[in-house]
Amino acid sequence: MKTKIDIINKLPNEEILKKSKHHLIIIDLKTSQFPFKVLLKNKLKRLGKKIDDLTKHPVTIELDNSSIISWVACDNELSVFKVHSLLRKGVEVLVKENPAEISISFFGEANNNQWIESSVYVALANLQPLPNLKKSAKKTIFKKLCLMGISKRNLAKTIATVNGNTLTRSLTITPPNQLTPTMYKSRIKKLAKQHKWTYKDFNMTQLKKMGAGAFVAVGQGSEPQDAAIVHLQYKGKGAKKTLSLVGKGICFDTGGHNLKPAKYMSGMHEDMNGSAVALGILQAATESKLPINIDCWLAIAQNHIGPKAYKQNDVVSALNGLSIEIVHTDAEGRMVLADTLTLASRKKPHAIIDFATLTGCMHVAMGDRYSGVISNKPELACMAVGAGAEAGERLASFPYDEDYEEDLESQIADIKQCTLEGGPDHIHAARFLGRFVENDTPWLHVDLSSSNKKGGLGAISSDVNGFGVNFGIIMLQNFINKS
Repeated sequence: MKTKIDIINKLPNEEILKKSKHHLIIIDLKTSQFPFKVLLKNKLKRLGKKIDDLTKHPVTIELDNSSIISWVACDNELSVFKVHSLLRKGVEVLVKENPAEISISFFGEANNNQWIESSVYVALANLQPLPNLKKSAKKTIFKKLCLMGISKRNLAKTIATVNGNTLTRSLTITPPNQLTPTMYKSRIKKLAKQHKWTYKDFNMTQLKKMGAGAFVAVGQGSEPQDAAIVHLQYKGKGAKKTLSLVGKGICFDTGGHNLKPAKYMSGMHEDMNGSAVALGILQAATESKLPINIDCWLAIAQNHIGPKAYKQNDVVSALNGLSIEIVHTDAEGRMVLADTLTLASRKKPHAIIDFATLTGCMHVAMGDRYSGVISNKPELACMAVGAGAEAGERLASFPYDEDYEEDLESQIADIKQCTLEGGPDHIHAARFLGRFVENDTPWLHVDLSSSNKKGGLGAISSDVNGFGVNFGIIMLQNFINKS
């Protein structure tokens, strides 16, 4: 990010605001004096609203010189998600103008860390360029964010999180013909070189020799067979703990022999979002110089149809020796993650967090406003729900009881991949994945049902919202601080 951030202690007057073409003003309900107060009150009167309504919905005014001012009011009782949502709506009208600069002013109780950091995060995240191949795409580059009415402060962590979120969204949006496994690995290598991560990948030939039959079953259906498990390492200065991030990186998911109908195949280039979230967290942690070691494992493949593709009733052997009966080829995510989780857990990290757009069942359960978590350690699930609330990325926890696994009993193999009867497939998937986590490693599974929300979600206006990066950074900090 090359955006310049100016911090000015003095609050603006009306003359200064007229010179600022795009401005967000954050007041509190006790603020008695602020610029253009009369204009705001008149606009609220015309809309049939009161000033209290600014804690729920922004109001925008265009001045005579075409400057645009958007107002919101702070309420310190709002959840982080509601703060982010309000600020997103407040800056949307400014962002649509494709500005080179935006100013934000903080009046009264709005001058606090929560509102300042949230405002910077929301504004910058929504001003970052994303892949757009339209010939008519606007080329204006956002250059400066001016913060008025606050003292100097370190915003490096916030900027790093914005960068991580932007990386996640950019990768996820990229069309599948521009992000094949080969292309994806090339981009990851460049990121590794840029951020000084240790890079290693296990290609299909190596994985076959290792006995990673669950991953190979999926990867073998593509030509070329360029699927791989990528391993990245970040070493934090003074780090005493290691956390593993695992991401599902299916660059396109046809469903395999159990072919998806066109309606559900559209958008399946986003099935690599879990890997993009893991990369976004890794980049944000690196730029923040967090004192923790991170092992990042990315299961990169495509689920294609062809003569070599795996099929129903196949039985394959996973890296940990368990035999798996294939029930449905569109349950490929849990297959590539199974061997990847085994590799991650054999390094004996303090914990593993995996990210995946894994099940339609979670989307049915949660819609696209929440994502779900399931863990083999209840305290880890509780930590995750709390971190989600703190991040403004909402999570709900689901059960992990052993008796759910009765549905996965196979007459010919150690375990079924899934069932054809429907039911709680999000829990079945977690019970399946848990069989491949070794050494009793604490493990959290994040099923990203809210990775794409039409019209945006929380802080982010784009449909693909990078959900999980802010949450992941807070989880890392919690692990650092945990005794």
